[in-house]
Parts: sequence; C-alpha cells; structure tokens
Amino acid sequence: MRAITGKYKGRHFSVPQTFKARPTTDFAKENLFNVLRAYLDFEGLRALDLFGGTGSITLELLSRGAGRVVCVEKDYQHFSFIRKMLNTLNDPAACAVKADVLKFVPRCHEQFDLVFADPPYALPQLAELPDLVLGSKMLAPEGLFVLEHGKDYNFSANPHFAEHRAYGSVNFSLFRMAASRHAD
Repeated sequence: MRAITGKYKGRHFSVPQTFKARPTTDFAKENLFNVLRAYLDFEGLRALDLFGGTGSITLELLSRGAGRVVCVEKDYQHFSFIRKMLNTLNDPAACAVKADVLKFVPRCHEQFDLVFADPPYALPQLAELPDLVLGSKMLAPEGLFVLEHGKDYNFSANPHFAEHRAYGSVNFSLFRMAASRHAD
C-alpha cells in the first residue's frame, strides 16, 4: 500500500497477508481522487474514513493535506496496523478510532467535509449506509459522502445521489448534501 501523491507520495506500508480487507486498488483510488478534486479542496479538509481496512484512503487524504482525518475500524488487527502506520507518520491531523461503524455514526457529533466508506461488500447493511450517514449530522453543509461498493448496487434513486463511477470491479457512489439541510 502506498500514497499516490502529496507529502507522503511513494511512502509504502506492507499490509499483512493475513488481512481480510481488500485495499482500494491504486487505479481506482487515483481515479476517485481525480473526481473528488472537482468537489473538494483537500487542503485543510475534515474527513472521516469509515471501515478503514488498511488505512489506504486515510493515508491518501493525509498526504494530500487534509487538516483532520478520522479513521474508524472495528477489526483489532486492522486497527492496530492503521494505528502503527499513523504513529510512523506522526501526522497531527490523523486520528484512529476502534469502533463499529454502525454504532459510531449515530453517536458522532463531529462534522466532516468528506465521509468515505468502504464497507465489506457482503455487509448486510451496505444498502442502508447512505441513509445512515446522510441522516446523521456528521456531514457538513455541501459535504460529500462516497460509498465504495460492488456492481450490484444502484443508489441513483437516493435524493442526495450525485454520481456513480466504476473502475474495474470497484464502484463508487457519491452523495452531496445541500447546504440548506443543516439550516435548522
């Protein structure tokens, strides 16, 4: 696993072969970040990486200058790997949280400009994640939610759906929250 660009460009971290997580491919990650540039300025960005897995997205966000990146992972081995990687970087913008995402989201009171979720494709609640995240107050006005998922999902009927991108077998659905949603 490596950072594609930014201050940690080329920085490699060896993911243990025993990991159950499948990291987002470099090809998919690079293309996704090219798309995200049209929506967001990474400098100072507040980001949340749900289902952190290997921490690949967290690493890329930090490398591109995000001001705060919270990475949530419930698997102990994966969380330990992410924490070790973040300790190596010693980046004050990074924070790792060991928690179940489905319990973390409703309890989270912090707001983020970007929420990224790469759940296990077999997660029974995967189809409910857009409503869970978008129904919480964690997404800042004009915030963006990105969900990585398998090809069998179609979220285009969601009122906050912005676009879908596919890179090989990796699919991303992007959702945008209107600023007026948080005006209450």
